[in-house]
Amino acid sequence: MRSPTWVRPLGAVLAFTLLLAAPAPPVGAASEGQMTWAVHVSIAPTWFDPGEHPGIVTSMMIFYALHDALVKPMPGKPAAPSLAESWTVSPDGLVYEFVLRRGVLFHNGDTMTAEDVKFSFERYRGAAAKLFKEKVAAVEVVDPLRLRFRLNEPWPDFMAFYATPATGAGWIVPKAYMQKVGDEGFKKAPVGAGPYRLVSFNPGVEMVLEAHDHYWRKTPHVKRLVFRVIPDEATRLATLKRGEVDVAYSIRGALADEVKRTPGLRLAPTLLPATFWIDFTTEQWNPRSPWHDRRVRLAASLAIDRQAINLAETLGFSKVASSIIPSSYEYYWGPPPIPYDPTQARRLLAEAGYPNGFDAGELACDSSYTNVAEAAANYLKAIGIQTRLRPIERVAFLGQWRDKKIRGGLMQGGAGAFGNAATRIDNYMTSRGTYVYGTYPEIDDLFAQQARETDRKKREALLHQIQRIAHERVMFAPIWELAFLNGVGPRVEEAGLGLIEHQPYSSPYEDLKLKAR
Repeated sequence: MRSPTWVRPLGAVLAFTLLLAAPAPPVGAASEGQMTWAVHVSIAPTWFDPGEHPGIVTSMMIFYALHDALVKPMPGKPAAPSLAESWTVSPDGLVYEFVLRRGVLFHNGDTMTAEDVKFSFERYRGAAAKLFKEKVAAVEVVDPLRLRFRLNEPWPDFMAFYATPATGAGWIVPKAYMQKVGDEGFKKAPVGAGPYRLVSFNPGVEMVLEAHDHYWRKTPHVKRLVFRVIPDEATRLATLKRGEVDVAYSIRGALADEVKRTPGLRLAPTLLPATFWIDFTTEQWNPRSPWHDRRVRLAASLAIDRQAINLAETLGFSKVASSIIPSSYEYYWGPPPIPYDPTQARRLLAEAGYPNGFDAGELACDSSYTNVAEAAANYLKAIGIQTRLRPIERVAFLGQWRDKKIRGGLMQGGAGAFGNAATRIDNYMTSRGTYVYGTYPEIDDLFAQQARETDRKKREALLHQIQRIAHERVMFAPIWELAFLNGVGPRVEEAGLGLIEHQPYSSPYEDLKLKAR
């Protein structure tokens, strides 16, 4: 096959052995010391495999350690060359070609080639997998360090879906090892190309990682990373105060104030594109349900005092939202603010035929954010809508949401994955979205139109129209964009919190530092 004129071919004299020869390891001091986290959620083996990326940001806590992507967000760069040194796009937008970094080693010593990249993409079955299958015609290995993606039609958002953690399609696993151990074997003993390798994993208790000395970017500063699962917030803070952990994730409300008052500790807030909302699940689409009536959904939205929840839970660091699309995302449409108006909420309920409210059944939520769901439930109760909280551990919660098993009531939804308005709409508003209970045909039509629209302004108008429909029909009751509050102990020089825009967790892990003794 001839190379297209827009790509300069590699010199024919470049031998196969030179293509794969490993460069000298990065120069730097040897890794040393241990950094320990108190983690707010139970770590799932599913998060060890990029091929099953569920489209949530929690996976990035693992991916940035064990794995690496062709292109990924890094400090100051939303799309930093990583396992790919460069990439080009054909003038017609139908071909993307990636030149891979030479000498990248997986944890087991295998050298990464274009075959691993092709294999990782073709086995991918996580968020937006259906969209990739529809849009990508073929992945072609040109040589060991170069491959091409051929599209069926121009897709302006290819890099937004492939080269950000909106999906796991661009995160690379070793083909030979994966074929040897299989999917389940990989979850038990994952091998990646990231800065750390797995040493041990005790589900629900602890994960231990050690530095990958041959990581291409640099030798990590810290030798060992330990992640301890501590679901109780007060206990996480207690371990931080005793010096048993160095970073405690998700410390809120009065406990966050306590971090600020404790000598030697510091509070590290990071505003994220993590929107929270009340989701009406199957009930919105059921003609026999009260939630089928727009007035009832609007009443629930008006009943919530978002700023009061913000002040109580995240000390005002979060951002009150009126959309499930983060305001910092490309193609965001800014709807009008949603007021706190319980009087109007009660009036709407009466108009809809529920002057005394009604029993709305369960309000399911991720157990690590029960406090937010409880606050929302109390506001709903104040206008007569009765709910019963059902906290579910995060992995199980996401599985039930994905499989549409949360039914007959409400749910507190949330999303923090990277991307833009299109990636968020695909996952939560279109009929093929992973977490969608129902939608409107016009949203699917508009999304299909924008996906192939190459004129940026026209595309933006189409994406804005989708967001306007969602707002006007009250498909969701948005709450906020989360400020993730974390406590940092006295041993830490660089915790990596906030270094990468939109990343809630410590990263890049290879840049973390402990203070010299």
